[in-house]
Amino acid sequence: MSIIVNNLSKYYGDAKAVDDITFEVHTGEILGFLGPNGAGKTTTMRIITCYLSPSAGSISVEGHDVHTDSLEVRKLVGYLPEQNPLYLDMNVLEYLQYTAQLQNVPKPLIPRRMKEMVDGCGLGEMKHKDIGQLSKGYRQRVGLAAAMIHDPKVLILDEPTSGLDPNQIVEIRSLIQALGKQKTVVLSTHILPEVQATCNRVIIINRGKIAADGPIEDLQRSLHGGEKILIEIEIPDDQTFEMVSIQVKSVPAIETVSLIDQRNGTMKLSVETSTATDIRKELFHLCVQKGWGLLELHRVQTSLEDIFRQLTSDSVQ
Repeated sequence: MSIIVNNLSKYYGDAKAVDDITFEVHTGEILGFLGPNGAGKTTTMRIITCYLSPSAGSISVEGHDVHTDSLEVRKLVGYLPEQNPLYLDMNVLEYLQYTAQLQNVPKPLIPRRMKEMVDGCGLGEMKHKDIGQLSKGYRQRVGLAAAMIHDPKVLILDEPTSGLDPNQIVEIRSLIQALGKQKTVVLSTHILPEVQATCNRVIIINRGKIAADGPIEDLQRSLHGGEKILIEIEIPDDQTFEMVSIQVKSVPAIETVSLIDQRNGTMKLSVETSTATDIRKELFHLCVQKGWGLLELHRVQTSLEDIFRQLTSDSVQ
């Protein structure tokens, strides 16, 4: 077990930022840690990385308690905070060397680790430039390289792709996915498609409590309950939506049929079932039976954004 969070709470005066949460993260997992502003994400990550102390509960990282053995935990963790602290008057190589020395990387290994970080984070063209001259995206890359310079077993990344362009995001995503095969990665971001593309598990925290925990596919099934299918058909001009809806509802398990669009002899419908039953074959046979031309038929997945909004819609931003 890499990270064990047990009954963790954190108070700021009378305000409870984190409210008795428990979860575990295993080696080889990339965990998306999500929540609205003020939900307790950053506070939890700061406790894991020993920047804050818990008010109650405990956290261990690779068997080391963050409160009683914080120096060992710091050796095991690489942390990229949302506000990336950098020395702007240093050039990239100077800063990476300085960070490696702070992290007690053995002196003979420092040049190799610096080269690996420069190559892996795409800093080759910028390595001799002062950090203060770099764009926000490149500064973010420098921060990520510094977080990984000591080859930590655990990576805590708070908005790691903030300020990056689409090409840079793809590169950093690939790097995180590669790292996640051997390390434990906790990734927090508001870019939900990035989580869907990168993470194999998600925790959503809301008002200091865990609102959901599991693989995205499991959350999609559990929250929606049934299936949602999009179908577009060619129909005779004399058939109305009401007539078509009645015939579509004759298929077992269909609960609702909604009209999305109707024009030029075509009709696009959203069909929802009461159970997680794939009825595409039945809809296909219905179209053949009724003589409707079938133009489109596919299942609609509940997006991570839909899940996030459903679970956090009561939050005060």
